[in-house]
Amino acid sequence: MWSSGRSEALTLDPELSVPIEIRPIRNARRLRLRFDEASGTLKLTCPWRTSRRSALAWALDQRDWIESQLARAGAAEPFADGAVIPVEGRDVRIIWSTGAPRTPQLLGDELRVGGPIEGLSGRVERLLKAHALRIMSAEVAEFAALADVMASNVSVGDPASRWGSCSSRKTIRFSWRLILAAPAARRYVVAHEVAHLRHLNHGPEFKALEARLFGTGLSEAKSILRRDGPRLRRIGRRG
Repeated sequence: MWSSGRSEALTLDPELSVPIEIRPIRNARRLRLRFDEASGTLKLTCPWRTSRRSALAWALDQRDWIESQLARAGAAEPFADGAVIPVEGRDVRIIWSTGAPRTPQLLGDELRVGGPIEGLSGRVERLLKAHALRIMSAEVAEFAALADVMASNVSVGDPASRWGSCSSRKTIRFSWRLILAAPAARRYVVAHEVAHLRHLNHGPEFKALEARLFGTGLSEAKSILRRDGPRLRRIGRRG
């Protein structure tokens, strides 16, 4: 059976092509296509015995959907002197100067950073990751106390598609990019994962606990994350 974990070009017309990764899945019953805005790559999963040719032909039939995804995807927004990025949903301008401390500092609506400009991006990202871990660890403890549960560990990373995950070992992992989001959107994800500490499913009991932990405005918080999520995944990337 063929398998492609690497991307190849899907040519929509002579002037437009997009990388695509095709992955046959043993238990898949149908073809599914999604667009990963962070990498600019189409991800196609298909039943195990689907031929590469028929998978690509099916993907080409989704041309209108693919073009709409490409149209709404914006450019990468690297961390750079003068760039404006959201931190907890509020616009903050990155200001670099040789006289500023090497360690970035959040001061009101400015993120001041010194040191060699070549390492500015990495220093800003490390600051935001530390800030994300500190804030979301506190929020996990807050919601866990309400649910009478306890997380064994909380960490942050940069997954391609998930905002958060919870394992059967009660470890919770978040995308550090949630610290860029509006607080309501971030707290929705935290409440969601804490609810999984008690219910590792999305059944009625899980949904009731999630709603109780978050409180009013749950649907609005989900909408904010859906709206702002694509941009959050582009921030800090070099393009």
